[in-house]
Amino acid sequence: MTTIKEKEQKIISDFEMFDDWMDKYNYIIELGKSIPPIKEEYKTEKYLIKGCQARVWLHADYQDGKVIYTADSDALITKGIAALLIEVLSGQPPKEIVDAGLSFIDEIGLKEHLSQTRSNGLVNMIKQMKLYALAFQKM
Repeated sequence: MTTIKEKEQKIISDFEMFDDWMDKYNYIIELGKSIPPIKEEYKTEKYLIKGCQARVWLHADYQDGKVIYTADSDALITKGIAALLIEVLSGQPPKEIVDAGLSFIDEIGLKEHLSQTRSNGLVNMIKQMKLYALAFQKM
């Protein structure tokens, strides 16, 4: 199993290939197109992330001791941001997710290149993913 740190390092390396933020945004959008679709039954108010500029739905399942996330958004960049978080956190044990520092976000400069509302949305997505992991940790 690939660790969270290893996945973060891969993303950092991937982002180093791009010279400017327009290319990085395009890469984030492409990542969003690649994530498995969330089931329609989870595109409800209950799974909506609060505090995001765009509508973002996030769902988590617990399988074989690991948390599996799915997400969708009506905004391409936001869906790509969700895809980045899913890439790093999905398939990991709950404790690893809860303890994850997610330093790759700062290392690739993501937060500083997002609007205030998107940055808040990122924080809220992370918070919700960790809350799901915390709930599964207690199972």
